[in-house]
Amino acid sequence: MKQYLVLAMRRPEFDPAVVEPHLAYIAGLRARGQLECSGGFSDKSGGAYILLADNLVEAQAITAQDPVLTSGSSDITVYEWNAH
Repeated sequence: MKQYLVLAMRRPEFDPAVVEPHLAYIAGLRARGQLECSGGFSDKSGGAYILLADNLVEAQAITAQDPVLTSGSSDITVYEWNAH
């Protein structure tokens, strides 16, 4: 499995009601062994998580289900990350 850095940046129309579904989504990733770590930015502009997937297409498919994206509250960018 490869590591993917997922950046979720809030849009101006961010809906706070999406936080709980997003946290449940993150917990599901963790339970399935697809998440290394996650957290929000201290300035409340968004957050990031490290996703484990076989390839970029799979990582993008997984993140396409994140409620912060599907609700239109945030923009998500996925990067293959060569962390050491």
